[in-house]
Amino acid sequence: MKTLQSVEVGGPETLVLSDVDAPVAGVGEVVIDVHAASVNYPDVLIIEDLYQVKPPRPFAPGAELAGVVSSVGEGVTTTAVGDRVLAAPGHGAMAEQIVVPAEHCYGIPDDMPFDEAASFLLTYGTSHYALRNRANAQPGETLFVLGAAGGVGLAAVQLGKAMGLTVIAGCSSQEKVDLCMENAADAGIVYPRGPLDRDQQKALSADIKAAGGGGVDIVFDAVGGDFAEPSVRALNWEGRFLVIGFPAGIPSIPLNLALLKSCQIVGVFWGMFVFTQPDANNANVDELFSMYSAGQIKPHVTSRYPLSAGADAIRELAERRAKGKVVVEIR
Repeated sequence: MKTLQSVEVGGPETLVLSDVDAPVAGVGEVVIDVHAASVNYPDVLIIEDLYQVKPPRPFAPGAELAGVVSSVGEGVTTTAVGDRVLAAPGHGAMAEQIVVPAEHCYGIPDDMPFDEAASFLLTYGTSHYALRNRANAQPGETLFVLGAAGGVGLAAVQLGKAMGLTVIAGCSSQEKVDLCMENAADAGIVYPRGPLDRDQQKALSADIKAAGGGGVDIVFDAVGGDFAEPSVRALNWEGRFLVIGFPAGIPSIPLNLALLKSCQIVGVFWGMFVFTQPDANNANVDELFSMYSAGQIKPHVTSRYPLSAGADAIRELAERRAKGKVVVEIR
């Protein structure tokens, strides 16, 4: 079978399309014929050995996928051959087939396209966990999303609106803000690309406060860098700052701000939540599927690539050109 492999540390240009033996399902495992794999920012990091998980090489990037179960291993009773499923193995999805534990598969609705299914679990799972479990978001609160046009950001926009929040989208272009407004955002802010000087940081903080009517209750930071501190400064009393990711760099935030605002700086590590609290995560996933069926949330796929151009799909995300979800279509 064909797979896109990371054979050495580096950017997308180091990835190689290879022929390898097809996987075989072991005890408790299933083999999935992959139809689509979505690209997420961890794919950018993992091939450069900058992610917290470092699989041995060679390995295929691709943190999540959707496809059809083609074989099952001994002891598997929850999944059958022919089932349409999605999974988020963390890596390995950019391949024609993948083997995963059966317990990590989720059945998908018959009317859910494979590209949307492949774009569903990681971004919406992360954003749902952030807003519901970490921020304890309440109807009527105001949410500011940094990097709102990206996959995880756009999921946060849709979920925030579904949870009854007023949602302000922060993006690096008006085109991206317009996309967020089409996906339920109430207002939008265009900020300059970093790095930001002090005047630009002050201006951003003022813009966030103005859009939020004096401040915001929750900041969802999927950008980091120079954008973090002005966002914290725009928080209301007892606000929550959600730490999601750092494509603009790991920020340094003066902790006196947390004291003065009595605010929380809250880490969001969805992968560890899935591992340590599987029952709670399964309940979250059930709620996400209900929201999807009700039309409250829907992955917005904007770019599609064949497996042979999977490196270009990752490059689009690495260069921060992506709007919505980028998908590698394999079947």
